[in-house]
Amino acid sequence: MRPVDLQVIGSDLAIKWEGGHESYIPLTLLRSACPCASCKGEMDIFGNLYKGEVKPLKQGAVTLASFGAVGGYGIQPVWADGHSSGIFTHDYLLRLAANPTTSPSK
Repeated sequence: MRPVDLQVIGSDLAIKWEGGHESYIPLTLLRSACPCASCKGEMDIFGNLYKGEVKPLKQGAVTLASFGAVGGYGIQPVWADGHSSGIFTHDYLLRLAANPTTSPSK
């Protein structure tokens, strides 16, 4: 399923999907679920996870400045604190919307 419209409404990312279904993802969840290597770490070929130290979020960390499409499969948010390396696939957004109380693994 692909989004046909995305808008920030209050403190949520509102997504209208093909077929008319709508989802609302809290921006705090979206930021905490960022799948980039800097936020979630990255694995080597042996399955070892490498992750830097957890840094406190800066002011503007949960303010969505903009977002852009990545091919036909995802979006890339740009946060007001400058973070922009996370790519959220459409499937990952659906999983976040389906369970907004926890951050599903990528």
